[in-house]
Amino acid sequence: MLSPAQAPLYEIKANLFKALAHPARIRILELLAAAPEKTAAVSYLLAETGLEASHLSQHLATLRKHKVVTSVRSANSVTYRLAHPMIAELLAIARIFLLDGLADSNEQLKLAQGLPSEHLKGSDS
Repeated sequence: MLSPAQAPLYEIKANLFKALAHPARIRILELLAAAPEKTAAVSYLLAETGLEASHLSQHLATLRKHKVVTSVRSANSVTYRLAHPMIAELLAIARIFLLDGLADSNEQLKLAQGLPSEHLKGSDS
């Protein structure tokens, strides 16, 4: 059972993962992580993601709400950055985790393809 002091931390973590739970938001974060000085203008994010401006705005609002990104307005442009440098590391760890899983699946597929196939032929042949 969670203590009352622990519950908010788990809720905050869950909200972080909710914020990450869309492919477009992951793409936005990876673009920010790879950008020079880890910042990018909305115009750059629009061009790189191919999203409509309204959709990009909604995704950025979600990321801001959960404190994953921050924004700075300067005249007519808005620039975004990762709220914390460890977000880039979190994305890198997730990529390694997923690629390792795919490598294991690929190895299992290769092994399965190497099995004798005589037993797979239908009984009506």
